[in-house]
Amino acid sequence: MIEFADIVAAMNLPGSVDEALPLLRDQAPFAGAAIDSRQIMRGDLFVALPGERVDGHQFVVDALQRGARGALVTRAWAAGHMRDLEQRVAIVADLDSLALVQTGQPVVFAVDNPLEALQRLSARHRRRMTAEIIGITGSVGKTSTKEATAAVLRQGRRTHYSGKSYNNEIGVPLTLLRLEPQHEVAVLEMGTYGPGEIALLCELARPRYGIVTNVGVSHLDRMKTQEVIAQAKGELVEALPADGAAILNWDDPRVRAMARRTAARAFFYGRDPQAELWASDVESHGLGGISFTAHFEGQSHRLDVPLLGEHSVYIALPSIAAGLLLGLSWEQIRAGLCDGGVQSRMTVVRGVKGATILDDSYNAAPASCKAALDVLRAVPGRRTAVFGDMAELGPVDEMGHREVGEAAAAIVNRLVVVGTKARWIGEAALEQRRALEVIFARSNGEAVEYLRPLLKAEDVVLVKGARVAQTEEIVNGLRPQEDGR
Repeated sequence: MIEFADIVAAMNLPGSVDEALPLLRDQAPFAGAAIDSRQIMRGDLFVALPGERVDGHQFVVDALQRGARGALVTRAWAAGHMRDLEQRVAIVADLDSLALVQTGQPVVFAVDNPLEALQRLSARHRRRMTAEIIGITGSVGKTSTKEATAAVLRQGRRTHYSGKSYNNEIGVPLTLLRLEPQHEVAVLEMGTYGPGEIALLCELARPRYGIVTNVGVSHLDRMKTQEVIAQAKGELVEALPADGAAILNWDDPRVRAMARRTAARAFFYGRDPQAELWASDVESHGLGGISFTAHFEGQSHRLDVPLLGEHSVYIALPSIAAGLLLGLSWEQIRAGLCDGGVQSRMTVVRGVKGATILDDSYNAAPASCKAALDVLRAVPGRRTAVFGDMAELGPVDEMGHREVGEAAAAIVNRLVVVGTKARWIGEAALEQRRALEVIFARSNGEAVEYLRPLLKAEDVVLVKGARVAQTEEIVNGLRPQEDGR
């Protein structure tokens, strides 16, 4: 629940909010906050933000009609659209206008910048809550690590986390605003496109624990070097208090070095025995998940985890570390790792004529593409990989695509590439293995037209690409039709 007084305080109005508090005592709290009017629940606060295609202000009236108890808008919109609102809706643009708000009346809050007001509101709300915050960042695996960590922690703690990739300056505040007094811990994903962004998220969330998965080449088009990426990701550990803990990947030198940037305890995980928590004897069982032995404080525990691919041990280990630091038993940790919430981005779907589709179309980077190929390698059958373009690789654009092509050549029976950049994948694969069947498709539809008639029950097809490549269109095109064919 979001306090009415916190919304007013977040408006940054001239004057003293304390003096206005008597006017707010009878105002009920808001249920939550949303930026999409279609997701409004009764009693929510709708925050009107400009989007990639549309401006949220176009949906203020719709949000109120769907049951929003209020909306956060710009002053300019409020001044020009009061006629669009029903007479029962109150407008709050200054402290004096609070006196005109009746109990239970829908309210439009007019501010200079709704996003900044949303962030201030989330910070105030977070300070009311006692939950321990765990922040998670890294170039690859943030979302899967968040989900695995939440699955483990909820075995012994009342845990809050977002089911979506709410990892930016909008998503993190929205997640914080869903915190309730009963929550003991919250797991937040934190992404960045440049220095200063994670620092801002930490100002809002005040994490006590931080997990850094790795430093890769994602976003090199913006940040230019891995050193800059490491600097940006390390803002999480810099924000941790002395009584907190930085959970760091020992096997990534840039992440390991972040221990020098934090006042918190450094807790290392990895596959190297020098780490505090380390894994050995990692085995992939194809679509059956992985097994490994976890070592900690002289004890060993053999674990079976429903994550796909050996690389998934780097998803399981930080979630185990979080569980250990928050006092969970190994029995609870084991139960969490087997929970339905532990899953990779990759999902297994049925394809035409009984073929198996490995849908990893959410996003793509060289490391995640090669990890997906390792999963494909462990699955018996005739292997096909379909790759769309990768994005945001900057100076390693061609090299990153070629690395994937070289890796694919050693694993697949057939390779399909879609897009101008993905062409480098196909070319590199052919350079490694001239006899390999490689199809250079001009569109996702053309890739489907080629593959669909060829697939049989023994085929396993990996589909992967950047979000801009929309390779989910290929996955959908390879599914059975309504008549089952």
